[in-house]
Amino acid sequence: MRYAYGVTMALLLGGTAFSLATGQAGAQVPQNAPGTSSLAPRPGAPMSFADLVAKLQPAVVNISTKQRVPVRQQQDPLEQFFRQFDPSQGGGQGSNDNGGSGSSGGQGRTREAGSLGSGFIISPDGYIVTNNHLIAGLTGSGTVDTVTVTTTDRKEYPARIVGRDDTSDLALLKIEARGLPFVRWGDSTKARVGDWVIAIGDPYGVGSTVTAGIISALHRSITNTGAYDRYIQTDAAINMGNSGGPMFDLEGNVIGINSALISPTGASVGIGLAIPAELAKPVIDSLMKGQRPQRGYLGVGLQALDEDLAPTLGLPKDSGEIVRTVVPNGPGARGGLVQGDVIVKVNGQQVTPDQTVSYLIANTPVGSRVPLEIIRGGKRATVTVQVGERPTEEALAKISGGGAGDQGDSSTSPTTPQRTLGLSLTTLTPDLARAANLPSTVRGVIITAVDPNANAAEQGLQRGDLIMSVNNQPVSNPAQVIAAVDTARRAGRSSVLLLVKRGNSTEAFVAIDISGK
Repeated sequence: MRYAYGVTMALLLGGTAFSLATGQAGAQVPQNAPGTSSLAPRPGAPMSFADLVAKLQPAVVNISTKQRVPVRQQQDPLEQFFRQFDPSQGGGQGSNDNGGSGSSGGQGRTREAGSLGSGFIISPDGYIVTNNHLIAGLTGSGTVDTVTVTTTDRKEYPARIVGRDDTSDLALLKIEARGLPFVRWGDSTKARVGDWVIAIGDPYGVGSTVTAGIISALHRSITNTGAYDRYIQTDAAINMGNSGGPMFDLEGNVIGINSALISPTGASVGIGLAIPAELAKPVIDSLMKGQRPQRGYLGVGLQALDEDLAPTLGLPKDSGEIVRTVVPNGPGARGGLVQGDVIVKVNGQQVTPDQTVSYLIANTPVGSRVPLEIIRGGKRATVTVQVGERPTEEALAKISGGGAGDQGDSSTSPTTPQRTLGLSLTTLTPDLARAANLPSTVRGVIITAVDPNANAAEQGLQRGDLIMSVNNQPVSNPAQVIAAVDTARRAGRSSVLLLVKRGNSTEAFVAIDISGK
């Protein structure tokens, strides 16, 4: 399980389940099948979860992995010194063998590493859902060397990786066994805040553990980006090692996969997060068929209308998302989207923090033609796009690294730095672009100094940042920036919208206060 200190996000992101309907007389049924026994306690606060847990716990397993990873060794200065006098040690040749001895053949040392997490069985013949990060290689590529599944009766099985998906952090495993206890999916769309839930997993590798709580919130976002940033929040204790473990409702159905926690320490403080079954199940269905999960793709970079950006555009907070980049010849570009458009509706559904553009598009069938309601230049319009298929993460990284700035010659002569917005500005030159690590294709006005007392400093602008546009109007010299700010002031606006690029990172919109200046 991964977590970041501060507001700790221990990403345990888990999988979904695939329900195998055999329809055969006398066939094995799920542990949580209706009618097998009365699983649900009486309405109200249950006196005990014991009967429910006894049925469900055998279908939850421990996942352990092993792999060999390189060891970074510190060089012994004396060894390095004496090597130059010893030909058998490669002396004087500038050899780089990661500290290996002359008899090692230049091979670096490795050590064994592993991970512990949870998973759950989704069919009687041994298909198991867990997290991708549990079985992904620690070096950032490939997978672990071995995966072992341990059931509650302490039987161990070597597991085969059937498929995995980086985007959702889900993986599907297979063990060779028959007649295993398994569980089926419930409907997470029917979950309500205040409903009781049970989490089962193996936190810290101590053994099968059960915790209970209620649903604290639905559609909880923790990063404000991506189609999978939409969690069920619970106060049921979730800790490291719960990765991939199921969240059950009181009917014994899997409605979520325990996936993350928010904590200042890395331990549970009552803010646990689970990926809803409605999002996870399609991924596992695809992996079960040997297919890569299909997701809708628009080919644009988006930014939420927060309390800083929204007033600049004259719109309510959280009432849409602004297009900050457009992939050339992508679905959005072909449909007519341009940088600076604000998408407020997707196929008639309002864009909100709970329903982001990424979420709505990702869950739209590839090839569908979808109307997008946008605001462009203060006026509402509608464009229709044909949803594409989301590329792989590797392909997306290459696309985002290409730079989406305006094409053109940026070799105009430098001007004397001018000040506006608490910024010293000058025209971008090839030398300045190289010094600021900017792509050679971008155009704009570069910041040479920032007044530490100005609002621009509070918004994070710094020397070397490139201003590409002001209020969606491209700029290529400081005079254009000054004119755009003056125009906004005369129009009675309290802020201006800057499109800013830093180095090779993707450009972003920043709202700068101009009131009282």
